[in-house]
Amino acid sequence: MTDMNQDKQATYAALDAWIDQHFDEEVQFLQALVQVPTDTPPGNNAPHAERTAELLKTLGYEAEKHTVPEADVKAYGMESITNLIVRRPYGSAGDAGGGLTIALNAHGDVVPPGEGWTQDPYGAAIEDGKLYGRAAAVSKSDFATFTYAVRALEAVARPSKGAVELHFTYDEEFGGILGPGWLLANNLTKPDLMVAAGFSYEVVTAHNGCLQMEVTVQGKMAHAAVPHTGVDALQAAVVLMNALYAENTKYQQVTSKVPGIKHPYLNIGRIEGGTNTNVVPGKVVLKIDRRMIPEENPAEVEASIRAVIAQAIADFNAKGGYTGEDAVRVDIKRLLLANAMTPLAGNKPLVDAIQAHGEAVFGEKPPAVGTPLYTDVRLYVERGIPGVIYGAGPRTVLESHAKRADERLVLEDLRRATKVIARMLCDLSLIHI
Repeated sequence: MTDMNQDKQATYAALDAWIDQHFDEEVQFLQALVQVPTDTPPGNNAPHAERTAELLKTLGYEAEKHTVPEADVKAYGMESITNLIVRRPYGSAGDAGGGLTIALNAHGDVVPPGEGWTQDPYGAAIEDGKLYGRAAAVSKSDFATFTYAVRALEAVARPSKGAVELHFTYDEEFGGILGPGWLLANNLTKPDLMVAAGFSYEVVTAHNGCLQMEVTVQGKMAHAAVPHTGVDALQAAVVLMNALYAENTKYQQVTSKVPGIKHPYLNIGRIEGGTNTNVVPGKVVLKIDRRMIPEENPAEVEASIRAVIAQAIADFNAKGGYTGEDAVRVDIKRLLLANAMTPLAGNKPLVDAIQAHGEAVFGEKPPAVGTPLYTDVRLYVERGIPGVIYGAGPRTVLESHAKRADERLVLEDLRRATKVIARMLCDLSLIHI
């Protein structure tokens, strides 16, 4: 038993050494990925997939290109999606050979840079040990983490069975349905376990759900000189927004039992409306985001929000005496419904391996927790595929500046997370199914 343990430790040390020797190359790989924009919207992501496939080919990896039909993508509100799968079977017959198939998923699409950057958002500059750029932390970093972990595994401890698949997809920001959801629905993959892009200091086993809705408030335009001839949609929208924000006070009393997740929250993230300064607004459009804790029922949440909206508009019309054609109307469209992720019992080997190697590499055991974010992992879990979230990144989203100016990745986190994933793959390759 002691000799076996020594052999394992020697293998882990060899994996670590290989990653250290190739780390400059891994950083350059990541820089090349960050330098190709994937702003979503507008969501023209196929060029990044092509560039990723080119880079993988220089490493000896053939990426299958699965292009989502243009009509589906356009109807979805994006411009192009090409999802990639790299299959690495280790059985003697070119298949899993009785071992586990483990998928590693990261997404390339990302929100536009926005304002306030001190670095070029697509420059991938390195300063003080940090790599700057949009998607440097979420989640092009894990294109590199996962690719180089697999390379290390194959160079040092190539398994005799099992398989690893790299899933590089391009629809996380819009919900994942045309990313991993599309691959799964078309039976292009069915792994036994999966790991999705995440951060280095925790293993995420559960996450919130998300409901996004577009609410159109329709009044009647009028000249500002004679406002009584119109019905101000913006005033109605203010009443509506106050009613929705008031729900957040109630939500604070609805607490989750999942560590890392607190309570539901509703955010109004975008407001559009009006035609000119001297015109009473005839239409206002709100986009809302409602985070759902794992214990909530999505259908009940949506019904509750619709009821709040209906009551607020009814109150506005009643107070203003608006009836018939003058009454303010509301149209509600669901934009996204992402279910919460709840842990499957089969994720234990993933959690155990990542925690053991996280402690060995980082010097502290990453806790298994939930996160208030929502991710693509839920799409695998909904199909019975146990998964967790783990990858290269800081302790919090705030530290990474994800979705803010000057997004950055500490390169030592990338190096160490790559080691953890490589060690985990080495452990799981020994498990039969």
